[in-house]
Amino acid sequence: MSKICLKKIATRLILVLFVLPYSALAQLDVGSWNELLGEAVNNGYVRYSQWDNNARFDALVEEIAAADVSEMTRDEKLVFYINTYNILAARGILDGRSPATLWGRYLYFKRDKYTVAGEPLSLHALEHDRILPLGEPRIHFAIVCASMSCPILQSEAYTVQALDQQLDSAARQFINDEARNKFWPDEGRAELSSIFKWFEEDFVTAAGSVQAYVAPYVEGDFAPLLREKKLKVEYLDYDWSLNGEL
Repeated sequence: MSKICLKKIATRLILVLFVLPYSALAQLDVGSWNELLGEAVNNGYVRYSQWDNNARFDALVEEIAAADVSEMTRDEKLVFYINTYNILAARGILDGRSPATLWGRYLYFKRDKYTVAGEPLSLHALEHDRILPLGEPRIHFAIVCASMSCPILQSEAYTVQALDQQLDSAARQFINDEARNKFWPDEGRAELSSIFKWFEEDFVTAAGSVQAYVAPYVEGDFAPLLREKKLKVEYLDYDWSLNGEL
């Protein structure tokens, strides 16, 4: 092999060794987040103290700040942003914020900002400007704002490989959770989470109506009543108390 060829190979190796560490650091370590969830979350109940002064958790926040989303696919962005939202929602709780009051929700969702892929974003902006434009209504059952009426925080991280299955499972679990949605076919009504009122447009766009969106997920013989809009929809009050303990 000529000296020129050896020099080219050496140059390429140097480039690979130089670039790879930075590429790896520029993305979110989903495996680490998965481990942290497994250690602190049980059926949606979160022991936030497990993540306080935790070097692995703090590293995730740093990775979120340094991430590069410019060449991510839609599914990769969904996975990144869903996991990011849930991590930063927990970061807000650890920072002493709480959505339990109206003023607290303003601070928690809109005023406080975090660096996400190099940009300062609030939780509200992350949801409305980054996640919702990706056109996936099931994210409403996947992103969790640390409150009892939110969907439960899953004990595993979202991944590209299992994304569709995970989102479908989260939607089915949330819709059939009697603490969050109630169905009274004999009375001709359904009491749904306020999430379906706040984001009605997303569900109407996807299925034509909130009832039609909910129907395929409902476990029971009253799904046809929903599809035919024979159940009057009312919305439950939202419980903003903490979904775990500090």
